Amino acid sequence: MRKIVLMASVSLDGFMEGPDREIDWHVVDDELHQHFNDLLRGMGAFLEGRVTYQLMEDFWPTADSDPSTTETEAEFAGIWRETPKIVFSRTLEHAGRNATIRREVDAEEIRALKAQPGGDLCLGGADLGATFMRLDLVDEYRIYVHPVLIGRGKPLFPDSAVRTGLRLAETREFGSGVVLLRHERRAVAPAE
Repeated sequence: MRKIVLMASVSLDGFMEGPDREIDWHVVDDELHQHFNDLLRGMGAFLEGRVTYQLMEDFWPTADSDPSTTETEAEFAGIWRETPKIVFSRTLEHAGRNATIRREVDAEEIRALKAQPGGDLCLGGADLGATFMRLDLVDEYRIYVHPVLIGRGKPLFPDSAVRTGLRLAETREFGSGVVLLRHERRAVAPAE
């Protein structure tokens, strides 16, 4: 069965974006970008909220036609175009090539999607991630901690009354100082 993998970059103090939605503090060098390419190339689909989708769609479909684009970035442009995308939005009327719009997150529909053959499903976006966490649909967390404190903004993890048991499956430090923390679900959350 495919897994739903929440991938997110956060500041050391736990924010996905600054108070004005800025992400200019992300430290994405060629090493980290190649890591993303290698990982995302095998995904069966990208599951995204409207904001994340539009941010990506505004740049990546034609990024490899810009002469200043690096080889690694050009490689990702192809991955972005070819990977199916499911965009969850109540307002978006049209999506680009290889994208399908869903108005709501239906837990049963997501479980059926997981049961289909193919690569894992990459989940992106703060609000959509929160919805999937609330519905207990996330199987793996790939959190990329950037070496910066931004002080305020949008946190990755919303307040929750639910405890979720996790197992550390991998850590990796990149030359830029970004650290990957990969956690998988445990069957039972530890007692308090």
